[in-house]
Amino acid sequence: MSYFNTLLFGLYPYLAGTVFLVGSLLRFDHGQYTWKAGSSQLLDRKRMRLGSNLFHIGVIVIFFGHLVGLLTPHWVYEPFISAGHKQILAILVGGIAGLMCLVGGAILLHRRLTNPRVRATSSRADIFILVLLVVQVSLGLLTIPFAMHHLDGGVMLQLADWAQSIVYFRGGAAEHLAEVGLIYKLHILVGLTLILVFPFTRLVHIWSAPLGYLGRRYQIVRRRAPDTRSVS
Repeated sequence: MSYFNTLLFGLYPYLAGTVFLVGSLLRFDHGQYTWKAGSSQLLDRKRMRLGSNLFHIGVIVIFFGHLVGLLTPHWVYEPFISAGHKQILAILVGGIAGLMCLVGGAILLHRRLTNPRVRATSSRADIFILVLLVVQVSLGLLTIPFAMHHLDGGVMLQLADWAQSIVYFRGGAAEHLAEVGLIYKLHILVGLTLILVFPFTRLVHIWSAPLGYLGRRYQIVRRRAPDTRSVS
């Protein structure tokens, strides 16, 4: 069990991360015509807006919540909030965002599977990645009942120690998850698999987020004056 724990949580994260970075770079360099979101909004707008908004808002909140929550050292926030209170905050915010993401993802998946026009333009990778995202969010929500049984923040600190050991290249990362419950390990493994397959799916469009629009000046568009010249 120690061997598999090291393999899955000590080595697999670096394999997934390497494929994520190198694969994204190679696809951008050699397959820019496939570098797109592949929106199907024109084919079916009825459920697209609600599902997409719920899904993307939920994903953004979850992503930055995990990023800050797991990679911020305990000593940084300890003077302001205890580990237990931080875990309760994570449960509340993550639970709401997770439900939004799950509902939105379910709407998008049902639309992609049941609408003939959308299904005809969907690849296997499109359906697979959406299913994997819904499974991942579901696993995340399933961790909440287990987290309610240890509100002291102890498990959260173990998860944070593992994530920081991986990102900051510290030794013995897998040891932090040796005693963690199965549901947390499944959630981590599916998350790592998402990172692994990222370069081979439409998720690469995340790299092209139009952040420049936030600081861009307004564009003034004037309507062309009608041609009043008479035709002889």
